[in-house]
Amino acid sequence: MTKTLKGIAASDGIAVAPAYLLVEPDLSFAKHSINDVDSEISRYKKAVSDSTAEVEKIRDVAKKSLGEEGAQVFEAHLMILNDPEFTGAIETEIKNSSINAEAALDKTAQKFIKIFEGMTDNPYMQERAADVRDVSKRIMAHLLGKKLPNPASIDHEVIVVAHDLTPSDTAQLNKKYVKGFVTDVGGRTAHSAIMARSLELPAVVGTGSITKDIKDGQNMIVDGLDGVAIVEPSDDQVAEYKQKGEDFLKQKAEWAKLKDKPSVTADGKKFTIAANIGTPNDMPGVHENGAEAVGLYRTEFLYMDSSDFPTEDNQFEAYKAVIEGMKGKQVIIRTMDIGGDKHLDYWDLPQEMNPFLGVRAIRLSLKNENIFRTQLRALLRASAYGKLGIMFPMIGTLAELRQAKGILNEEKDKLIKKGVKIGDDLQVGMMIEVPAAAILADQFAKEVDFFSIGTNDLIQYTMAADRGNDNVSYLYQPYNPSVLRLIKHTIDSAHENGIWCGMCGEAAGDNTMFPILLSMGLDEYSMSATSILRIRSLMKKLSTADLKELANQACYVSETAEDNEKLVNDFMAKLNK
Repeated sequence: MTKTLKGIAASDGIAVAPAYLLVEPDLSFAKHSINDVDSEISRYKKAVSDSTAEVEKIRDVAKKSLGEEGAQVFEAHLMILNDPEFTGAIETEIKNSSINAEAALDKTAQKFIKIFEGMTDNPYMQERAADVRDVSKRIMAHLLGKKLPNPASIDHEVIVVAHDLTPSDTAQLNKKYVKGFVTDVGGRTAHSAIMARSLELPAVVGTGSITKDIKDGQNMIVDGLDGVAIVEPSDDQVAEYKQKGEDFLKQKAEWAKLKDKPSVTADGKKFTIAANIGTPNDMPGVHENGAEAVGLYRTEFLYMDSSDFPTEDNQFEAYKAVIEGMKGKQVIIRTMDIGGDKHLDYWDLPQEMNPFLGVRAIRLSLKNENIFRTQLRALLRASAYGKLGIMFPMIGTLAELRQAKGILNEEKDKLIKKGVKIGDDLQVGMMIEVPAAAILADQFAKEVDFFSIGTNDLIQYTMAADRGNDNVSYLYQPYNPSVLRLIKHTIDSAHENGIWCGMCGEAAGDNTMFPILLSMGLDEYSMSATSILRIRSLMKKLSTADLKELANQACYVSETAEDNEKLVNDFMAKLNK
């Protein structure tokens, strides 16, 4: 039976394919005694054998999509599956206690996990506890006849359906097979949505109930243009949406003609439209969409895609690849923004009541100087290969900025003394995403080479509304005059102090926000690569002279976000007459 769900259009495009449910199955079981021990051991051995074959397949797929390093975690899982001390202990438990394999597995796994977690003087061995959990879960799933989803194992065309997608889940999606995704929760600024745009995957988020309304393998449509998901569509609907998808591709083809054109307004004013990226693998999209710079390289994905902290050399090669790939165009690289909703399995961070207001981004880096210094050395070495800007995230005070700059300068001096070449035109900047920093932008502007406004966090902190919480989603208001005043003050402060100001939050690629930002004189607009040509096309239609009063009206005359939406819509309607 056909069912249509409305959600949030998170990434443009149309896809039709079977659903792949990325949800955890119920692995609960009841402990009971058994009479036929040999038969139970055989059942257990088959579960281990099936798990081994499955992990080998996942490993091979991961090597192709994530590389050798990204697939290392699966090698660790295979070692455990082939470890007679682990598997043999479970067999012994079945035999000695005459209990079912599920109970023996759970008891033995918990014992091993406790042992590994207790090795506080050996971080490497502590990390093996997570591997034992994963392996045990896989064996348990086979014993119970349940399917464990794994995005890296997808080998046919699907639309991924999940309650939510973590950044690491999204990072494993193979664009060859995954044609789009739909989630129960989330918004346009969720990290999974941002990555969907980078991967050019149609996505609808915040449907509320898609995981309950669809079964694995059922045919479905994802409409990332209008935020619609259709379960078991009719033949007519499939034909209609395939046509809609073709029409969108024709529109993209028109935009593609602007790929090598400069970003200029109707009255000849030039600005920079840049791309946000997560890894060097995003570079083809950067070039295909005609980006004039990389305005944000999110380095945390180097950490999230690894089974351990990436080495200085690994980071250096990743940064160098992007800098060289841009052939003299500027690359802004943000130091790691771990924390909030971005976690590392191998880094045991303290649990916090509100992680978005806790130790994240620059706060985490300053508390873990060795990790921070390693990243800064890699960045400084890479600066010799092109035009680099190093950007600190989540700066809230001048003291934080000065401390971060001080550590950077110390590492720079050490490298220079060793004869390591550092780029001559290296710039150091900061993100404006904490309201306190936006208010004091005139002071911060005296200490950096550039600003980049991170609207995703600036909005949620200004409005005191978690951007991932559906219950307060109505408060996530990019066009609210209070947010716009902070943005305008930041841009004005930058220009008054002779530095440039960019924006790397999702608002930079928003059709409604863009005319307001252009009116404010924002210098650089960094966005998902797939939004670049659409915004360049829009820029060509706008004249800065006509926009002159738009910013003042939006900041100081309008009273609500809705007023500003109407303001821009009315302006564009007059323009298109």
